[in-house]
Amino acid sequence: MLHYRTYVKDTSWPWVTFIHGAGGSSSIWFKQIKDFKKEFNVLLIDLRGHGSSQASWKKGDSFVNVAEEVIDVLDYLKIKSSHFIGISLGTIVVQTLAGKHPERLSSMILAGAIIKLNLRTKFLLAVGNASKFLIPYMWLYKLFAWIIMPQPRHVESRYTFVKQARKMCQKEFIRWLGLTKSINPYLKNLQIDSQGIPTLFVMGEEDHLFLAPVKQLVEKQKELDLHLIEDSGHVCNIDQPDKFNSITLKYLRKLNPVPVSMFLPLSVFL
Repeated sequence: MLHYRTYVKDTSWPWVTFIHGAGGSSSIWFKQIKDFKKEFNVLLIDLRGHGSSQASWKKGDSFVNVAEEVIDVLDYLKIKSSHFIGISLGTIVVQTLAGKHPERLSSMILAGAIIKLNLRTKFLLAVGNASKFLIPYMWLYKLFAWIIMPQPRHVESRYTFVKQARKMCQKEFIRWLGLTKSINPYLKNLQIDSQGIPTLFVMGEEDHLFLAPVKQLVEKQKELDLHLIEDSGHVCNIDQPDKFNSITLKYLRKLNPVPVSMFLPLSVFL
């Protein structure tokens, strides 16, 4: 089973599950935990081959298999449904969950969402897949991080993801990179139907590779919501954590109104 951590306040409270991106781990949510655990039970998961989770690859594995491992954790913890927050490639895992197990998602917040690849991103991934057996994976990962997050104010995001990626081995990096070979047709199928699940996209205004397709999708599908964060790039939960937390918690509060009793001292009821 995947490695996970929980912060449980009350079993009756709603859950929020965080899904990191490729090369990261659940530790990239360190700027969210303090605020979220005040109002929700929190579940942090390390995807296969990341953080403290072991690899469990088989030939032909896909995002569906990765998503099923997340469901295994929810089943083990007896979590019937949860809000899901994903970042970067983790948003594909969340969208896959929505397609396969819509009843398990109370909502989905897709940050730095990847829903379509432009020509520049396709070229970048093609180069990566062509050279993944020849070039040390950290060289490729540092290049990817710089291209995706090029601005000086993105330096913390770049540093965090590169630091986490060092914990992977080259074999794991190659396996995850291999999932991107046929990603565009897969993403197109994911976006056909949101399954009626409340969906919020949270994107940095400087996310130059992935923002445009999200804007186009939200214009077509009016049931989807989009919030842009100024002075932020692809990894907006690290670039602007206060704004990210404020936006996402406000959205979740609308779906799950917080009981006044959570914030009143016990003496009020005595």
